[in-house]
Amino acid sequence: MVETIADMLRALWPYLFSILAIGAALYTSVRAILFKRDPRAAIAWVGFIWLVPFVGPAFYWIFGINRIRSKARVLRAGSARAGAGDLDGLDTPTIAPLRELPEELRTLERLIAKVSPFPLRRGNRVELLENGDAAYPAMLTAIDGARRTITLATYILDRDRVGMEFVAALRRAQERGVAVRVLIDGVGGHYSYPPMEKELARQGIPVATFLPTLIPSRLPYLNLRNHRKLMIVDGVCGFTGGLNIRQGHEIERSAREDAIADLHFRLHGPVVSDLQRVFSRDWFFCTEEQLDASFFPAAPEASALAGDSLARVIPDGPDNSIHALYFTLKGALATARRRVRIVTPYFVPDSSLMSDLEAAALRGIEVQIVLPAKNNLSLVQWASTAQLWQVLEKGCEVYWTPPPFDHAKLMVVDDQWTLFGSANWDARSLRLNFEVDVETYDPRVAAEVNRKIDDRIRKARRVTLEEVDGRSFAVRLRDGIARLATPYL
Repeated sequence: MVETIADMLRALWPYLFSILAIGAALYTSVRAILFKRDPRAAIAWVGFIWLVPFVGPAFYWIFGINRIRSKARVLRAGSARAGAGDLDGLDTPTIAPLRELPEELRTLERLIAKVSPFPLRRGNRVELLENGDAAYPAMLTAIDGARRTITLATYILDRDRVGMEFVAALRRAQERGVAVRVLIDGVGGHYSYPPMEKELARQGIPVATFLPTLIPSRLPYLNLRNHRKLMIVDGVCGFTGGLNIRQGHEIERSAREDAIADLHFRLHGPVVSDLQRVFSRDWFFCTEEQLDASFFPAAPEASALAGDSLARVIPDGPDNSIHALYFTLKGALATARRRVRIVTPYFVPDSSLMSDLEAAALRGIEVQIVLPAKNNLSLVQWASTAQLWQVLEKGCEVYWTPPPFDHAKLMVVDDQWTLFGSANWDARSLRLNFEVDVETYDPRVAAEVNRKIDDRIRKARRVTLEEVDGRSFAVRLRDGIARLATPYL
């Protein structure tokens, strides 16, 4: 009897194997066809699934499913249920009339109004601060002048002279009775050891870590990081931009080879309350503490130091706000009429954004892209260089700036619209991490940012198509292989 069953199994196993292989391939193929948004990716996966039985379906379920957004939504679900996930204003929205905007900017504003939870707000003042040399003294002065509340979110807070100056200022503020809250990313917080979270906690300053991880420090390709840089004082003065808190950002005082140039912005006006709401949601997610009304002052007090800039906060992340900045960039490129200027440290856009840049140049738009000549992430630089021929061939101008490494993130369109904040032109910022940018419709802000871009271009070397095409075979192969990782850089 046993031999009979064994004989039957030996005779049937090829058919059973085939049925299981076909079933797995069929089920997985249906999943890929239904949920892969890119037809080329769907075709590639379906081919791999059928050509490599069992292995193909297994690879799809491990690597082919984008779990980033679903995981982010699950992580955010608790705060949303508690009400902290609601980014709607606590006061009456200060919606700016758009009559004074050119038609193309009204078109852009309508697009961004549909992807950002915040309205365009009138009555803001935007000031540019270059490097830590200007930004840190302004931020420390604001902390020392705080009367009620300070909220600070940063990707990196180093244990160095600058980091300790901030800790001391925050401690002094708390001793004066100011309510202080500090949020540090779980990966960025480990760029120095021991982490500054321990020092803040030791000094009694309320601190939280965004998604703590046991992954080794300095891992730049980990997903779901909070890359936002925010500081809000008394709910009326806000700081945001690209600056982390570390000594290397002080260009004039730093003799280090790894010094990092950057730009930060100080804001006053109603838009600051929206920055506070972004922080409040992140803080609740990490601590389940709902910030009370003292963190959101009344409108008259918030507008006491305001100006006349139109501005809006654009949060972005792999939760419900996914693709907000992605569509903002695409809309800005589509509505440009004369000139587009881009400054970014990490330039590895996807094929759709590359096509938009090319199309803008072909329409006769002057497109200038300013990048660091030597990147702090070699893999990103290789992948970026592998793509440059596409925009150079269509007439975009590309400039490589000399050291120090330029970490600024800027976009100016037609000398009227400016975008600044924490996001880069890469998949990590536009799809995988949590970011925040601010848009302004103000020719004066655009003119000031343009002067900084002009300074960079004067010192830069213009990249030519011949130079990119003239790389050796080994270098082009290396860069091309790096480009395959573009969706994850």
